[in-house]
Amino acid sequence: MNSLATESKLSPSLQQQAQRLQERLDSELLEALAAPERSALQAVLALSEFAGQVLARDPALLQHLFVDKALYQAERAQGYDAALSQLLGQCADEASASATLRRFRNAEMCHIAARDLLGLASLDESLHHLSRLAEACIGATRDFLVTLQAPQWGRPFSAEGQEQSLMILGMGKLGGGELNFSSDIDLIFCYPEHGQTQGGRRELDNQQYFIRLGQKLINLLSQTTVEGFCYRVDMRLRPFGEAGPLVISMAAMEDYYQEQGREWERYAMVKARLMAPLAGQQAQLDQLLRPFVYRRYLDYSAIDALRRMKQLIETQLRRQAVADNIKLGPGGIREVEFVVQSHQLIRGGREPGLRGPALLPALAELDRLGLISHVDRQALESGYRLLREVENRLQAQGDKQTQRLPDDESDRLRLALAMGYDSAEALWQGIAEAMAGIHRVFRDTVGDAPGEEQDLGPLPLLWQDDSGTLDGPQLLEEQGLDPELWPRLQQARAEFAKRRIGPRGRETLDKLVPYLLQELARQGQSLMLWTRLESVLTPILTRTTYLELLLEKEGARRQLITLCAASPWITEQLARYPILLDELIDPVALYQPLPADGYGAELREFMLRVPEEDLEQQMEALRQFKQAQQLRIAAADVTRVLPVMKVSDHLSWLAEAIVEKAVDLAWQQISQRHGVPAGLEQDQRGFAVIAYGKLGGLELGYGSDLDLVFLHQGLAGETNGPKPIDNGHFYIKLAQRILHLFATRTPSGVLYEVDMRLRPSGSSGLLVSPIEGFERYQQEDAWTWEHQALVRARCIYGDDALAGRFGRLRRQVLCRSRDPAELREQVVTMRAKMRDHLDKGNAERFDMKQGLGGITDIEFITQYLVLAYAREASSLATWSDNVRILESALMADKLEPNQADLLIQTYIDLRNTNHHRVLAGDSGPIPMAERPQRCDAVAQLWQELLLSEG
Repeated sequence: MNSLATESKLSPSLQQQAQRLQERLDSELLEALAAPERSALQAVLALSEFAGQVLARDPALLQHLFVDKALYQAERAQGYDAALSQLLGQCADEASASATLRRFRNAEMCHIAARDLLGLASLDESLHHLSRLAEACIGATRDFLVTLQAPQWGRPFSAEGQEQSLMILGMGKLGGGELNFSSDIDLIFCYPEHGQTQGGRRELDNQQYFIRLGQKLINLLSQTTVEGFCYRVDMRLRPFGEAGPLVISMAAMEDYYQEQGREWERYAMVKARLMAPLAGQQAQLDQLLRPFVYRRYLDYSAIDALRRMKQLIETQLRRQAVADNIKLGPGGIREVEFVVQSHQLIRGGREPGLRGPALLPALAELDRLGLISHVDRQALESGYRLLREVENRLQAQGDKQTQRLPDDESDRLRLALAMGYDSAEALWQGIAEAMAGIHRVFRDTVGDAPGEEQDLGPLPLLWQDDSGTLDGPQLLEEQGLDPELWPRLQQARAEFAKRRIGPRGRETLDKLVPYLLQELARQGQSLMLWTRLESVLTPILTRTTYLELLLEKEGARRQLITLCAASPWITEQLARYPILLDELIDPVALYQPLPADGYGAELREFMLRVPEEDLEQQMEALRQFKQAQQLRIAAADVTRVLPVMKVSDHLSWLAEAIVEKAVDLAWQQISQRHGVPAGLEQDQRGFAVIAYGKLGGLELGYGSDLDLVFLHQGLAGETNGPKPIDNGHFYIKLAQRILHLFATRTPSGVLYEVDMRLRPSGSSGLLVSPIEGFERYQQEDAWTWEHQALVRARCIYGDDALAGRFGRLRRQVLCRSRDPAELREQVVTMRAKMRDHLDKGNAERFDMKQGLGGITDIEFITQYLVLAYAREASSLATWSDNVRILESALMADKLEPNQADLLIQTYIDLRNTNHHRVLAGDSGPIPMAERPQRCDAVAQLWQELLLSEG
């Protein structure tokens, strides 16, 4: 870049910025500048406010770069480690080290930015320097902390007496040596072997030592001070994500990736590289990871994973509308990375040259091996280089992480000038051409092969005819469709025409509807199905990407028709939340709900895409995950893949995973402000969530409320954060934040309705109870109906000690000796009150839940059996779900076999009917003629067990 030419093209606003920043610089140093350096400085100040702020704070840097002309020194990276280690060696504490780190980082970043903006550095040089600078900061900070903490903690050793070091894996662009200007750094921490520290005032287990060291390292790098920050650190790629320990041993890491590693983690590990390693450590790590990342055979199974990840990419594009994002948009940087990494996974087991973490060398190797054409390589490489240069210069403007092209005219010109273009229009055209070339290769690599266009016959004419002479009813009938559909089609077309769809959307819609009509003909019931389809199409008319999804994906169209035919409830969900249409892409996953332990892992992975600091996006993501998983469960339900008992299990497991994540998010938010309560052991929270009712009994239904009670350990003291509060007050704030996460209405609605009225003293009681108070209440003050509720209670979240204490209390209370006559009277009285207030049936219609012999009668019989007989048959207090309690009552001879069979089968049948009526859009009382005959037998059994004398 010619800095004089750039200066002449600056807009008035950019000239004003340069002038404003220049006024803050040392005037004597400015006078000492030669004309070329003065012009270069003017260009840098106009193109980067960050550089101007650093130069204003550090006159010595201005002297060094522009007066002494260090600006023209190309190679500095090799000196980062020694220079920074020397500076940190002079620091006596973490505060001074923090300031030193930030000043060093800002000075070197200013040097890199100035050379880059002035065209003095190649892209390769800039990326190399940015990556080496980050690695130097990481390694020097680690070594400084080890030395600083040695008097207190000692140094870690293995059992064999070998000194241990914290191994830091750089991931993503840092691992590939391709870091951009203001990127987060993705890290994973591990250590070689277990052991203990030696030589300090206290002895620590190695893992405990490395966790403390890792926490201090993250804090020193990422905390924002008056000097700014060094690097934002993201640790979510570690084993088990946020739920996992901060640091694990290499043996534990190996076990994790062998037993639980997922496909996306294979992609991530392609880029893994140790930061500032000791001799031999990188080879040791490569040996550990290679079997997981690179398979010895040609791994064509990776193609299926590749397609799934491609679908996730397309889903995220639709969700975030990132067309102007040079990283995430179509043809963006991530698509280049995806193409290269997918080839690395497929062939890397046999081709060692493909195993490196850097992208461009791997791309060259793909060309050499003939795995991609030379033309495709050129499209990817030239486009990638252009986009990475744009990314760097965007971020160098203000040291902010962004990949969005600016809208402001002055910012657009500033970016164009920084890129060496005369105008923003010329740069934008170059970017568009580069991204189009990348996207073509991306689609060729991972896109579905387009199928042959089907013969639609007159169906397009039925939707698009404007002549008014078409005999629509006859044509519909000839195509196997209901002739009465004709006026509905005409009405829909007229209504759709009023919507502002845009030319591309209207063209897509006109192509899509004939395919939908063809599917309707295959299904039958076309009039009813069109009505449901129309309710789904209406909300997405202005969201062309969803119309294109249904047009391009025949499988998605068929799943849509199948599910709409099966359930108006599912139709309503799809219409209300169009984002669920993404779930139709993969029919295998759609009809295969996750295993019991899969919901938590899937949710953690899903939430990795959401910025930690964005609470609104976190709440929306939780709701989207719930809706997507509920759709899968409902799809398996209506197709009879899952029986009713399993449907409730899955809905309950899903809710438990969401409760756990909500508690984690709330804990993180409250503890950032107030710290954590005093007295807790490491990795403990002293908090538990107790589920009652349907969730407690693993009997959750679609749309069920969550009946929850919160407990805490009851430790005295206060929190240890910047704004300490009493421990009890902390847990109240935690509970309030959890309820806020559930109850706030986002575009995807509320997460769950939460009912807290079963806590001690009901709505007037504490929002979260200390365990001692809860125990005292249950033992001394609780009513019989509250002990009935306890039958269906279980701990779904909490430390082992607290969960165990609740479990022992529950068993103790349920196994208490009770007066039989008094118990029967109280149970019958409470049941009568409930029926009076809640029974929606009448002489013509039967309420399956509250009616005589219905679901609640069976639940009350079950609860009565527990409270009456658990003292002599403690197995009755083991389970919280009705079916297993009834089975336990049979085994304990508290029910006859015919009685147990009657209650269990009637209960399952009623719940099954209720489930499917919800899916069918009809959840009210049923006609009395449809009332199961066995309800009479249940009512008779109620009479025998609870109303007979003795």
